[in-house]
Amino acid sequence: MVFWWNEVALGHLFLLPEQQPLSEAECREKTIEAILPALERYSDTLNTASIPRRIKTDAQYFESFVAIIATIISTRVPTTLPPVVPVSVIICTRNRASQLRRCLKMLQKLPCAPAEIVVVDNASTDNSTRDVCQDFTQVIYLKEPRVGLDIARNRGAVAAQHAIVVYVDDDVVVHPHMVYRVWETFQDPAVGAMTGLVLALELATEAQLIFEQHWTFNRGYSDKFYDVNYFNAAKNNAPHVWDIGAGANMAFRKSIFETVGYFNELLDVGAAGCSGDSEMWYRILLHGHTIHYNPRAIVYHEHRKEMAGLKIQLFYYMRGHVAAALIQQEENSASGYRRYLTQDIIKYYASLIRGGFPFYRFRTQTLWAEVKGLASGVAFYYRNRTRSSKS
Repeated sequence: MVFWWNEVALGHLFLLPEQQPLSEAECREKTIEAILPALERYSDTLNTASIPRRIKTDAQYFESFVAIIATIISTRVPTTLPPVVPVSVIICTRNRASQLRRCLKMLQKLPCAPAEIVVVDNASTDNSTRDVCQDFTQVIYLKEPRVGLDIARNRGAVAAQHAIVVYVDDDVVVHPHMVYRVWETFQDPAVGAMTGLVLALELATEAQLIFEQHWTFNRGYSDKFYDVNYFNAAKNNAPHVWDIGAGANMAFRKSIFETVGYFNELLDVGAAGCSGDSEMWYRILLHGHTIHYNPRAIVYHEHRKEMAGLKIQLFYYMRGHVAAALIQQEENSASGYRRYLTQDIIKYYASLIRGGFPFYRFRTQTLWAEVKGLASGVAFYYRNRTRSSKS
């Protein structure tokens, strides 16, 4: 359950099917606990010390607090939206015509639309992607014959005609204000890249719940800035750049590619497995630029429903994760990623294996796919380390 105020998401709460129903007082308390972190970031003047205690016994105080929320968030809600903003939206897709059609329909109905939509057909095996694009007169269709998500991302970045380049996955549902919020973020000249909030489109299966609770793309409901201070504080201790956001909802100044290079084409789908986005964020920080996580730029992601599909996904996640970490170690020998791979990850997975024994249920039932991905990522890197491509 996600809590909103005027198109601004403030927090969430998991309610499991077997859970006892909450009393009215418990519901008020858990609601406040879920949204307090975001509210505290939105307002420097909010005194929250006594709120959880008072909310349990004082229903009238809850109504007063709702009025406080309205005051705080009103400054973050636009009164009017420009009909079009100078933004290029890039959708990289392969053999997913139905998802693409849904995505394009939503983008063209936004109250604040992008000036350009580019679909990069990443070596689809039939003409369905092209046929979908022909139904949308303002969509630019590009055929990229080489398989690989980062190859497609680079093709889109080069073709983009506007200074802000937004990447949207074909399987997401775009919030009506998403494109406006991206454009708004880049009004700060210090921001070189951004990520946004990714919410689960549905949680209907065990696989989807495992992903959302343990591999979530959701990075919270408060703004975060990753800059030279963040990088310097963590630069020798394997900066966790994968926590910055998700490739399903990210954007860049087009000029940033000229400074730090394009996506590494060894990474992501079709090659190593994934992490082309986080490796790009690492290079952006390495060059001294700022990345803004803006939770008001929102998309909904359709997680994989079947356990078999989740295991394949996590295999490639870990394969790409390791390959990217080794590439980042190569880019900066003092980064600490080698220690992270030889000590931290091994300890983490040893703990999960011990804790899951002997049944390996819920979170731990995907462990073997993840461990295989780790080993595969190391092998992939050493086979291809001389082919690093950031054209």
